[in-house]
Amino acid sequence: MATQDRRDMPQAIWKEEDLVGGRKVRALVVILRTVGCWWSRKKGCLMCGYNQAASEAGIGEPELMRQLDVARARLDGEEMVKIYTSGSFLDEREVPKAVRDRVFQDFSSCSTILFESRPEFVTEESLVSLPAEKVEVALGLESGNDLVLRECINKGFRVQDYIRAASLIKQRGMRVRTYLLLKPPYLTERQALEDTVASIRLASAYSDSVSVNPVNVQRDTIVESLFRRGDYRPPWLWSLVEALRTRRELGGVRVFSSPSGAGTPRGAHNCGKCDAAVIAAVERFSFSQDLQDLEGLECECRARWRAQLELQDHMRTSVDLDRHLADDLGLD
Repeated sequence: MATQDRRDMPQAIWKEEDLVGGRKVRALVVILRTVGCWWSRKKGCLMCGYNQAASEAGIGEPELMRQLDVARARLDGEEMVKIYTSGSFLDEREVPKAVRDRVFQDFSSCSTILFESRPEFVTEESLVSLPAEKVEVALGLESGNDLVLRECINKGFRVQDYIRAASLIKQRGMRVRTYLLLKPPYLTERQALEDTVASIRLASAYSDSVSVNPVNVQRDTIVESLFRRGDYRPPWLWSLVEALRTRRELGGVRVFSSPSGAGTPRGAHNCGKCDAAVIAAVERFSFSQDLQDLEGLECECRARWRAQLELQDHMRTSVDLDRHLADDLGLD
């Protein structure tokens, strides 16, 4: 029996829950295997390893159509489908228009079809033929600060580019989901928290929902090289909780988080003892939007987190203080 060509298979498919119109629904998540993000091939974001799964050759319209065959066969009454690539769904070099059209045909039974794009591909031309009532466009803003975008992320666009794209999407009657990055490299824990809070406030003016994504250290990235030598620590879960509390200011905008790798050394984590309880609280809040779900979380490590908020700034360093102090004292 012949082995199926991996180019004909999506990178991953799974099912999860999300919110549509305030209701919890089942969602089908599909990550298409594509030629990859054009920005990653040119320069790339410092924390992004998703393009490792992409290939620069051999994946075109025929292969993507066969990947959609596989994805469509997994649809089983889900109300929402999320179509991701390692780059931009609206980049015709990555996802040809015929493939995009096929997505909206194959998943027409879904009430919401979410995809991600960089702002430069959001144009009148790219949006005009899309079914506005079904579309939710995810924009990876990461930070509302141009200096952070340029020096800490290497995002390749400015905040004004995001505002233009998000405004156009809203004008077309489509929904906007904005992704923000909690703790890019070179920021102290306090700077990272303050940047995310400010970014939530900015993005909420242009978004229906804001997803706060703590850095998860991915392989073969600049962030991984910093992490390996102790010059970077993923954010504390306490910082994520504080960022999510910004929800109290924002009216009807949903603020949520599904932290990848949470509770592990490469993802957002606390001391290990309280991680599971905090992660569970974040998940409850992400659906309920009830700030009470974030109350009553206590652990002795919270005092250490507060101390490091002060100490890193005082020392003018963003390194992993716990690791460096352990090395200096000869501790395991």
